[in-house]
Amino acid sequence: MGAPMRYHVVTLGCAKNSVDSDSMAELLERAGYRHADRPSRADVIVVNTCGFIGPAREESLRTLRDLARTKRRGQKLIAAGCLTQRYAEQVARDVPGLDGILGTRRWMDILEVVQGLRPSVHPAPLYHLPPEAHTVGRDERGVLRASIQVGSAYLKIADGCRRPCAFCAIPLIKGTAVSRPMETIVTEARRLRDRGVREIILIAQDTTDYGHDLGLHDGLAQLLEAMVHAVPDVPWLRVMYAYPGAITDRLIEVMAAHSNILPYLDLPLQHAHPAVLRRMRRPANMEWVHATVNTMRAALPDLALRSTFIVGYPGESETEFEALLAFLRAMRFDRVGCFTYSFEAETESGRLADDVPFEVKEERRGRLMELQQGISLQRNQAWVGRRLPVLIEGWGDNLAVGRSYRDAPEVDGMVLVEGGQPPLGEIVPVDITGALAYDLVGQLAPPIAGG
Repeated sequence: MGAPMRYHVVTLGCAKNSVDSDSMAELLERAGYRHADRPSRADVIVVNTCGFIGPAREESLRTLRDLARTKRRGQKLIAAGCLTQRYAEQVARDVPGLDGILGTRRWMDILEVVQGLRPSVHPAPLYHLPPEAHTVGRDERGVLRASIQVGSAYLKIADGCRRPCAFCAIPLIKGTAVSRPMETIVTEARRLRDRGVREIILIAQDTTDYGHDLGLHDGLAQLLEAMVHAVPDVPWLRVMYAYPGAITDRLIEVMAAHSNILPYLDLPLQHAHPAVLRRMRRPANMEWVHATVNTMRAALPDLALRSTFIVGYPGESETEFEALLAFLRAMRFDRVGCFTYSFEAETESGRLADDVPFEVKEERRGRLMELQQGISLQRNQAWVGRRLPVLIEGWGDNLAVGRSYRDAPEVDGMVLVEGGQPPLGEIVPVDITGALAYDLVGQLAPPIAGG
């Protein structure tokens, strides 16, 4: 028998893409393919693309072109994911040498695409783009819908979105929201626990919409309660991508009642001026935001709140932008991400004039992040002198690097730990000795008794 075929997956975009990439890799492994640590060593290269906004599309196309340019004889290149679902013809036209195109809605068909590629060079790529939106989240072929990092894992609970946001192309790419069965998610949580995962991060386009299509009321709260019961020995359960207006009293109560549900919430608000939010077709009731944040902070005293905002949306005036800055000063979020508006022709906002100049967008983003940097520093300084559990993810020169409950992977800060090399993937106590704008510095502490 000859050597097994080898594959390499390049993942671009968000954590949800990472889950799809790992699921495709699992299907290839089952079929006898083996992982190659770099594209040049692979027989099949899969690029799981991002097509959400212009810069992401450009990165995806650049990556595909670079790999196509360096292909060796007999090597196959497949473009998968969001970009191909939305712009398949453009991808085929702009990437000479591409062999296959697989949309994001049928990631589970990766093996059929690979096996369908003819051994000879062919002039046009093999397309695999079934149009049915209902395939999102269905027919998962028993693969683990998670992406495991050092000690943590993203676990996808739903895909697609039914929200009407004017600027967002996700419904065009992913289709409507489809929730995964609760029993399947709980079973996968147990599998992750058995593989030593210490943090499970629930992700979807909108986690707070979980279960709506299954007829569940307060589906996310129900799912969290089921997970707490099923994996009480997983110390950290984290919720990402909540939707404004969908944070219910029951969800707050469930989070407050269970110590392994982290007091952390990612609540992308996108703006704070009601007029801008209405143009965005986003919830515009800012009284709800203030009341709900106050309720959450009362129930969860150490709550870490993250939000994201868009500046330079069509029609955004200086007065509207100043209202956003005032809102940030009042709310004092722990973490904030800020993006300049990216024109998307096929979305609802594509009908609006992209009338805020690029330079103004960049200047506003800079002002917002400068303001938030000071707030984040003050929020971090409040932790100096306290002890925090930290999930260790790496080692450097005389330092370990990890995250506290206040830090989601990739988007938030880190904790730099002095005083030893604690085990990777474990949660250890750290005494916080210093604060930076985004990160904390600490000293490894003796183990907490009984912890």
